[in-house]
Amino acid sequence: MNPDHALTERGPLAVVRFLGLVLLGALIGGVAALAAVGFVTAVLWLNEILLISPRSRMMFDHPAALIAATLAVPTLGGLLVGLLHRAIPEKRPHTPADVIAAVQTRRGRLPARAGGLSALTAMISLGAGASVGQYGPLVHMGATLGSLGSRLLRLGRSEDNITIACGVAAAISAAFNAPLAGIVFAHEVVLRHYALRAFAPVAAAAIVGYVVATTVLDQGALFHVAETVVPRAWEFMLFVVIGGLGALVAGAYMHAILGVGRLATKLPLPATLRPALAGALLGLTALWVPDILGMGQETLRFATIAGAFGGGELLLILLLKLAATALCLGMGFSGGVFSPALVIGTLFGALCGTLVGQVAGAPPETFVFYAVCGMVAVTAPVIGAPLTTLLIVFELTGSYALTTAALASVTLASPIAAQLFGRSLFDIQLDRRGLDLSAGRGRAVLQATSVASQVTQDCVTLPPETPVSEAIGALGRARHAEAYLVDARGRYRGCVLLHDLEAAQQADGGRRPAADVIDAKRPVLRPGSSLWEAMARLEEVSGEALAVVDDHRDNAFMGVVYEAGIARAHRVQSDTLRREEHGNG
Repeated sequence: MNPDHALTERGPLAVVRFLGLVLLGALIGGVAALAAVGFVTAVLWLNEILLISPRSRMMFDHPAALIAATLAVPTLGGLLVGLLHRAIPEKRPHTPADVIAAVQTRRGRLPARAGGLSALTAMISLGAGASVGQYGPLVHMGATLGSLGSRLLRLGRSEDNITIACGVAAAISAAFNAPLAGIVFAHEVVLRHYALRAFAPVAAAAIVGYVVATTVLDQGALFHVAETVVPRAWEFMLFVVIGGLGALVAGAYMHAILGVGRLATKLPLPATLRPALAGALLGLTALWVPDILGMGQETLRFATIAGAFGGGELLLILLLKLAATALCLGMGFSGGVFSPALVIGTLFGALCGTLVGQVAGAPPETFVFYAVCGMVAVTAPVIGAPLTTLLIVFELTGSYALTTAALASVTLASPIAAQLFGRSLFDIQLDRRGLDLSAGRGRAVLQATSVASQVTQDCVTLPPETPVSEAIGALGRARHAEAYLVDARGRYRGCVLLHDLEAAQQADGGRRPAADVIDAKRPVLRPGSSLWEAMARLEEVSGEALAVVDDHRDNAFMGVVYEAGIARAHRVQSDTLRREEHGNG
C-alpha cells in the first residue's frame, strides 16, 4: 500500500493510523521542546560568561577586559562558525527556507547532520553576540527532529511533511509560550494549507511543547503590558499608517540582508573568514552602542516603555541594529531573521510613538501600542505570517485591545510588502535558489520533479544518413510521426517529422539523407529537467515527444519523454497534493 494514501482511507485501520500520527506528533513536540529549552539555556549561559548580556556587562568591573572581550568574542565566534560551516555540504547553515522548500516540493528528509551542525553554529553565533535570531534555528531544529522521526519509522512523504510541521509548531510554542501561534505558523509558513489530518498532530506537538517549556524553561515575556487601556479612535488611523511605513522598513531590512550577502561573495576573502570579519566590525561598533549585540531582547523590552529611550537613541539603535543584522547574516553568521525583526520593528514603533507624543500629545499609556504595532508591521512581512504575529501578541499579552491595534497595522503592512518585495524573506531566498513559490505548491512540486521517470526508449531512432524514403517507411511501420536521429556514437543529431520527410520525398524522390530535414526548432530536455520545464517546452512545439540529451556525455541520446507521459505525471502529482491537502484523516 502506498503510505501516502494510507491516511486518506476510511475505516478502523485508518483511525488507528491517524491516532498513531497524533501520538507521534506529541512525542516529536516533547523532544523538540526539550531541544529548544536546551538551546536557549546554552545561549543564555554563553551570553553570561562571554560578557554579551547587558547584565553581565554591567556587573563586570574591569573596563579594559570588557573592551577586549567585546572585540574578541564576536570575532573568534565568527571564525569558529566559519570553520564549522565547511563541514556542511552546502557550506552554509540550513534555515527555515530549507524547511519550506522540503515541504513544498515534497522532498522532505531534512538531513540530520546538516541540521545538527546548523543548530550548533547558530548557538555559537548567538552565544558570541552576533546580531541574529534564535527562532529560525529553533524552527529548523524542530523540523529536523520531526523529519528524523518520520525517517526512523519509514513513513511516507506526506507524513514526513506533517512531522516536520509538528517539530516547527513545538519549537515556536516552546520559544514564545504560544501554542496557538505555533500551530498557525506551521500551517501558514511551512505547510501553507489547512487540513484535519495535519491539524491534530501539529496541535498535539504545540500543546506538548508549551507544557514542556512552561514547566522546564522559566523564561521572561518579551514585553509587559502594565495596564489595559483603549487608544483613542484617531490613534487607530496612526496604527494603520505605521503598518504602511513598517512595510518599507521590512523591505529595507530584507534587502539589506540580501545585499550584504551579494557583496560578501565579491570580497577577496575566503568564506570561512567572512563571519570573523563581521564579528570584528560588530564588536567595534558595540564599543559605542552595545545594544546591537545578541538577540536584543532587553532592548526590545525597554523600547516598549515610554521614555526609556529618547527619539535620537531609538533612531540610532534602529539603524545600527538593522545594519548589524544584515552584516552578520550576510557575511555568514548562523541565525534567524525573526528576533532582529522583532527588535527593529519595536524600535521603529517606539520611535513613531515618541514622535506622536511630542507632536499630537498622545498619552504615555498608549505608548506600548505604537511599539507593538511597529513590531508586527515589520515582522509579519519578513516571515510572511501575519496571523502568527497577531497570535503571538495576543498570547503574550492577553490584551484584546493591543491585538486589535496590531491588526490595524498588519492589515496594511503585509499586502504592501508583498506587492513591493514578495511574500517573505524566505520566499525571496528560495526564488534566488531557483524555487519560485509565488505560483503555489503545485508549480513548486513540478519544478522539483525530474522527468527521469518518464524517459523511455520506445521511439523510432535512425542513423542521420538514412535516406528520406527509408525513414518514411520506418515511421509507417512503427505508426509514429517522428523519428530521432542518433549517430553511430550514440549522439543525438536532431528530430525529423513525417510530414517534412514526405514533402522532401515529393521534391526529389527521397534519396537525400534524413539529416537534411531536421526540425531545427524542436527543443530538447536534459536528464535533470523538471516536469515544469518539460511542460513549458512542449508549449513551444506540436509533436509527440521531446528528446532527452545528456550534454555532459557528448550529447548522448537518453530517450524521449512523451507528451502523454508528462500530462499523466502532472495529473498524478496534482492528485497527490489534493489528497494530502484535503484528506479527511
